[in-house]
Amino acid sequence: MKHLIAASRLLDWPSRLLGWGLKWLVAVMVLVQFANVALRYIFSSTRVQMQETVIYAHATLFMCLAGYALLRNDHVRVDMFYDRASPRTRAWIDLAGIVLGVMPLCALLGWFGWPYVAAAWRIREGAMFFGGLPYTYLLKTVILAFVALLAVQALAVLLRCIAVIAGETVELYDPEGRG
Repeated sequence: MKHLIAASRLLDWPSRLLGWGLKWLVAVMVLVQFANVALRYIFSSTRVQMQETVIYAHATLFMCLAGYALLRNDHVRVDMFYDRASPRTRAWIDLAGIVLGVMPLCALLGWFGWPYVAAAWRIREGAMFFGGLPYTYLLKTVILAFVALLAVQALAVLLRCIAVIAGETVELYDPEGRG
């Protein structure tokens, strides 16, 4: 079981790295949005590239940090009995959620997302709006990054669930994102 737990902590690494690294993208997004609003209201002007930069940053943050939210147990939970359950029962609930919910979602998004993203790359899909950023194909690639990152983090939690069910004492999640 110790190897299972060690493997799960290794699988946490991408989420931890992105959680640490992408926090700076929030600052960039806020500054660009502030500049865009200032341009609009002070100078009666706007830049499509700036608006799209905010869209790209927001999409990247949301999609690439879903695994980090799972690592920290910051995701939305609809199970009202979870907080009062024993660690072993929680592990069973989480294992079922991962096997019946997260992994099928990742499989479906990967299956249908791959041709969608591949088509965008084939034509190097350009700007969403006239004068916008010519990198829509990169933005669509974030869909596959979401699938991969969420699946890897779900697998890490799943391994810890198995360890807890087998009797190990280990935290399923890392609220501090430290590992």
